[in-house]
Amino acid sequence: MIIFLILLVIALSLLTFTRWKTSVIEAQAPNIGELTDVGGFRMNSVLLPAGPNADLPPILFIHGASGNLRDQLFAFRSALEGRAELLFVDRPGHGYSERGGPENDFPDGQADAIARLTDRRGIDKAIIVGHSFGAAIAASFALKHPDKTLGLLFLAPATHPWPGGIDWYYSLASTPYLGWLFTHMLSLPAGLSRLDAATTSVFAPNPRPPDYNENTAPQLVLRPKTFLYNAIDIANLNAYAAKVAPRYSEIRTPTVIVTGDRDDIVAEEIHSRGLAASIAGARLLTIHCLGHKPDYVTTALAVTALEWIAGHPADLAAATDEAQRHVLSTTPACR
Repeated sequence: MIIFLILLVIALSLLTFTRWKTSVIEAQAPNIGELTDVGGFRMNSVLLPAGPNADLPPILFIHGASGNLRDQLFAFRSALEGRAELLFVDRPGHGYSERGGPENDFPDGQADAIARLTDRRGIDKAIIVGHSFGAAIAASFALKHPDKTLGLLFLAPATHPWPGGIDWYYSLASTPYLGWLFTHMLSLPAGLSRLDAATTSVFAPNPRPPDYNENTAPQLVLRPKTFLYNAIDIANLNAYAAKVAPRYSEIRTPTVIVTGDRDDIVAEEIHSRGLAASIAGARLLTIHCLGHKPDYVTTALAVTALEWIAGHPADLAAATDEAQRHVLSTTPACR
């Protein structure tokens, strides 16, 4: 009886802490976007208008796993604001977007939701930028909505089936009943304790910008519902990719893939090379000693890739060489 009471007190304490800390996280990182109904649920996004001298078509940014729209916003805003209409989205169930129905447990459902969002935001066609997990959604977007896709920029993409499984905490969190207990009692305090190390490892071996955590609010993913949805996304990706990857050869749009050979999160030899082999005319730009964050570490190369996709006379080879020099000069582990 005493042991039961002790366990009950511990459980209630963890539940109370998680509820309180969730409110603190949301107060520290409030919504900076606009909620838009996309048919039964609302998606959050930030739309930056094109300037009077805009030279690029609209660009849609899709963030990866464990992220939110702030991640791509802070990576690209200063480099692109005014040059195009820029739409940054919180994927369904992430950031401040609502989850919607069970179709959003898979990349094609999220792609459809994002397509409806672009309609409601007044964007008919766009270049689609997908980082990591967001690349699977970008590829699905191109397959399901080719009329809305002007081009594709994949950054450290996760798009193909891979050997092995996923981290144990994603498997546990996506398990019925046990997942609810885990996400409401343990994942938030445990995640906070290793948040700094986790974001550092995502950039490795490249240095993480000192203001990255402050700007991008990665702690939003630790909220119980968001952690659960993130886990479901990740748990479903491998089987989904195995089904959809054979269809990537149907994609007919200008495509650039920027990847690194030191990416410990996503294997470039499976995903990036797989995309390059499947999509006719795709340009694969591989940077030595680049990790999982080309959006931040090689932003200038990504911008040149967008210019190339838009039909500008952009020199991808020269931009790749410059990006390589930058990575080697700023990454002590690779000197």
